[in-house]
Amino acid sequence: MSKASIVREWTRPDGSKCVGGSEDNAKAPPGSLMLYNSLLDEKVPFVPARSGPGSKSLSWYTCGPTVYDVSHMGHARNYVTFDIIRRVLEDYFGYNILYVMNVTDVDDKIIIRARRNYLLAKYKEGKHTDAEVKASAEKAVQNSFAKQRAKLAEAEALVVAAKEEQEAAAADKKGVLQRQLNELEGAIKNEAHKLSQIQTALRALGQAGDSATIYAVASDFVAEELDREQGKSVTDSSIFRAHAAKYEAEFTQDMDSLGVRRPDVLTRVSEYMDEIVDYVKKIVDNGMAYKSNGSVYFDTTNFRACGHNYGKLKPWAVGSSALAAEGESNFETSEKRSNTDFALWKASKPGEPFWESPWGQGRPGCHIECSAMASTLIGSRMDIHTGGDDLRFPHHDNELAQAEAFYYNEGCHQWVNYFLHSGHLEIEGLKMSKSLKNFITIKEALKSFSARQLRLLFVLQSWNKSMVYGEASRAEMKAREAQMKNFFQNIEIAVRGVDEITSCAKWQAEERDLSQKLQAVQNQVHEHLLDNLNTAAVMDTLSELIKSTNIYLSKKRESASAAAPAQPFLLRKVASYVTRMLSMFGIVDASWDKPGFADAAGGAGDAKGAGYLDAFAAFRDEVRSLARTKADPKETMTACDRVRDVALVELGVRLEDRPDRKAIWKLDDPAVIKAEQQERAKTASAARSFIHGGVQSTEY
Repeated sequence: MSKASIVREWTRPDGSKCVGGSEDNAKAPPGSLMLYNSLLDEKVPFVPARSGPGSKSLSWYTCGPTVYDVSHMGHARNYVTFDIIRRVLEDYFGYNILYVMNVTDVDDKIIIRARRNYLLAKYKEGKHTDAEVKASAEKAVQNSFAKQRAKLAEAEALVVAAKEEQEAAAADKKGVLQRQLNELEGAIKNEAHKLSQIQTALRALGQAGDSATIYAVASDFVAEELDREQGKSVTDSSIFRAHAAKYEAEFTQDMDSLGVRRPDVLTRVSEYMDEIVDYVKKIVDNGMAYKSNGSVYFDTTNFRACGHNYGKLKPWAVGSSALAAEGESNFETSEKRSNTDFALWKASKPGEPFWESPWGQGRPGCHIECSAMASTLIGSRMDIHTGGDDLRFPHHDNELAQAEAFYYNEGCHQWVNYFLHSGHLEIEGLKMSKSLKNFITIKEALKSFSARQLRLLFVLQSWNKSMVYGEASRAEMKAREAQMKNFFQNIEIAVRGVDEITSCAKWQAEERDLSQKLQAVQNQVHEHLLDNLNTAAVMDTLSELIKSTNIYLSKKRESASAAAPAQPFLLRKVASYVTRMLSMFGIVDASWDKPGFADAAGGAGDAKGAGYLDAFAAFRDEVRSLARTKADPKETMTACDRVRDVALVELGVRLEDRPDRKAIWKLDDPAVIKAEQQERAKTASAARSFIHGGVQSTEY
């Protein structure tokens, strides 16, 4: 298909057709939720597939991790972002979601990384001199440099050709070709960055003397060279499974640390081999795949001939290895009939795990797993499919093709109704990724920032656009967090100790203004969420409400009028609404009727906790006053008795003095403690009467 003849199409769940660029695509009844759908790259009305506009049941499949290495902030951008969207759809709009996530535990990246780690560990166990290690490292780095220089030259040639094609194209074709050109230019930046890193390694290697320093600089290069020479000798399948299991566990720990809700269903490739084989068999039977030397390839030519469109999400990338996602292997091979065909099943090679199939021993291709597992659980029609923007092509485009081919006899031409892709996380002008070695692990990030701060970082950005992990975004995040903390603290101080029964409750103009502001904000937030779940705009709107509330409190403090005090019911309503929105985003873990951040650093917290602090503050004030006036020590002892017998009792704390002069505390019902006090007082009074005024002493 000519890239210049691309037409984007999408079918609404009601069956009506939409063509990319049409003004009719955004038409929807008032109050409709609009989502940015990657199938058109436009905002369109969201309608569940199952039962129409009134339905609250949704099916959602998200591409999970390929567990070959540690998770980094680029992964956090994707999984936290879609956790936020999931929470909004579930907690705000009230959808009932079946949320399915896969774990890719069988994949080229896992096989290669596990094999290389194993071979490198074995190599390090050998008795090699520093000189031998350095010679091996220099050879490996030089080989990588030569290969990377060739890749950069190839990318530069593709950009030159794309520029010529774009300049010569008709006006109505330039837009699509410009997108292709932009992505190719981005690929050059990535390849140039990789080459620069290899050059840096070469320079550092020249200065390295001992083996430890050499490995620190060049272990990845040495492992790659060892794999090229000895990879076929690794036959123990447990090596690959143990590697995947290790990083799956670490990924799960990272997601828990970030507060990401777990999926309803988790699917591992290794546990769905029978379903994957059956899926491939049906595609072959439907005439849209073919066998070749023990492998099975998807036939994109026949797929199109059967009336389907290949490359719906990123049509300008079809056939371009430079625009394929990282790690897409076997892109060019003599086994394929067309360079756009791709593997559904790969014949077994030495040094790889394998499973039995009708075509011989082998393993799944890079894309078939998601189509097979999602179809097994969700079926022939899915509401939402999500993943990072880098998965558009070839992974998600191939998923769509596979599912349409599988359900061909059912007339399936649109397996997924809404494809949502999270924007990249960029650092220093490049996408954060493992291949570019410019990533920050989630564990490293959590040493500098709290999980709340990282979530706030993503809430303040558009979910479907690239964002920069830089000083400006981090500074904004910290400023917003400080604003919210101060807001909740100010409200807590304003309502603390207020007798809501006896104080004046009459609203003045300031209360009416703040109430109207709250209502306006609630309406604006709803509109922002309807508009592609615009969390950044929601946060801006909440910020305006916080500012208005702070102004209200400032006026009340200045007037200090008993006839017109700050109204605690209104303040709690404002704080509860802000808490509700933050809780929905996962920024706070608090019930809406207990406003504020839920931890000690956050603000309002638990009322009883505030009581403890009030008691301590009052006791400290009294002790300081006694010290300044050089009061009799007996007065200090009396103050200690008073906090034990009055303030703490009201809080349900039993403070018991011990002979070793160290007190212990226990929690109990205040009424029980008071009853015991009264009984002791009666006994003491009787004793004093008996001994004619004896004095009870207390040990400290």
